[in-house]
Amino acid sequence: MGLEEAEEKKAVHGHRLSTVVPSSVTEVENYALGDADMAFRLHYLRGAYYYGAVRGVTTKVLKDPMFPWLDAYYPVAGRVRRPDADADAAAAAADRPYVKCNDCGVRIVEAQCDRALEDWLRDDDDAAVDRVRQMCYDKVLGPELFFSPLLYIQITKFKCGGMALGFSWAHLIGDVASATTCFNHWAKILAGENPGDVVVNPKNEPQHRAPPGTPAPRSVKPVGPVEDYWLVPSGADMACYSFHVTEAALEKLQQEEDPTGRPFELISALLWQTVAKIRVTKEVKTVTVVRTDVAARSGNSLANEQKVGYVDATGYSPAKADMSDLAALLADSVVDETAAVAAFPGDVVVYGGANLTFVDMEQVDLYGLELNGRRPAHVEYGMDGVGEEGAVLVQPDAGGQGRVVTAVLPRDEVGALRAALGASLLLQAA
Repeated sequence: MGLEEAEEKKAVHGHRLSTVVPSSVTEVENYALGDADMAFRLHYLRGAYYYGAVRGVTTKVLKDPMFPWLDAYYPVAGRVRRPDADADAAAAAADRPYVKCNDCGVRIVEAQCDRALEDWLRDDDDAAVDRVRQMCYDKVLGPELFFSPLLYIQITKFKCGGMALGFSWAHLIGDVASATTCFNHWAKILAGENPGDVVVNPKNEPQHRAPPGTPAPRSVKPVGPVEDYWLVPSGADMACYSFHVTEAALEKLQQEEDPTGRPFELISALLWQTVAKIRVTKEVKTVTVVRTDVAARSGNSLANEQKVGYVDATGYSPAKADMSDLAALLADSVVDETAAVAAFPGDVVVYGGANLTFVDMEQVDLYGLELNGRRPAHVEYGMDGVGEEGAVLVQPDAGGQGRVVTAVLPRDEVGALRAALGASLLLQAA
């Protein structure tokens, strides 16, 4: 079978690429990357936004507001560069990459899906595995950094008339709150609004790097050094499994485990216990927690400001412990290593590197990307660059009462996870 025939056999196919650039020449030459940006540079956010039939929303309609949008978010249209020793001796000495604001643009991908949107989003269908990845163009930075876009936007049309917007966002230019704020800004321009000024400050911060030989924080796994291909193989074939926790299922979980428990901690506790049971030959005593705290943000539109820490369950067997105890540890016993992760002098894998990682997206505005006044019917976020310990992303659903969960785990664990969740409190009421 030829390449074109194989492409046609896929549910999502016919990818066509184009580029959108800022509408005017960016005056800022370089955008400096901070320590926290570098800590997350080996990870990539994949966000899929699903809409029913939206009248009059063509590719051209979507592209037109991107030109002024990229005027405001000009670093997103740039490309990563290594420092030139002659041009910037200080940066060269530190081997600190930066974003060259050369207006090369973001890549637009148009694709078709041979299935109806309702069928595509069924939790019990095999499409729930790697569904996010198929909606988001699969590219990372390198090996030719100077040619690698920081953002891909995939526009997928379903046979029923529905549509999905898929974003492939390089984590080094900002965390998930930065990404969603950026996308929502574009939607406001599309709606004819004036979304206000964007604060983009190159991070010319002093580099408080730890001395060479400093042990890595427990939250992360040191790797590398990584050269110009910014993706570290995890050692396992990783899959993204997305599922919906309904309001009824969440209420049942709270009633039976902890009526006062917060959704993120309860769902994470259940997934922690489930993964611990699957990994019978390997204890899962320590987990990493990554949280977005909107109230603590600096106001910069592009920033990696999420909190990173770990939880140690010494004294517990997570596979056998009460879920309420694990949830309490996640709520009250996170050891904050945010500063230490940023200061570590080497390359690291944060998500799924040292530990199974839980990502709290409760405060992220995921449903502000409206098309013709219509909110997305469903949003789900996954991630690439996750280490073999795996990661679990927890976010609100469209109604705000249930949750959408994406587990990025070794592919050979996904079947066992699905079976366990099907028999658990989490999905019995779904």
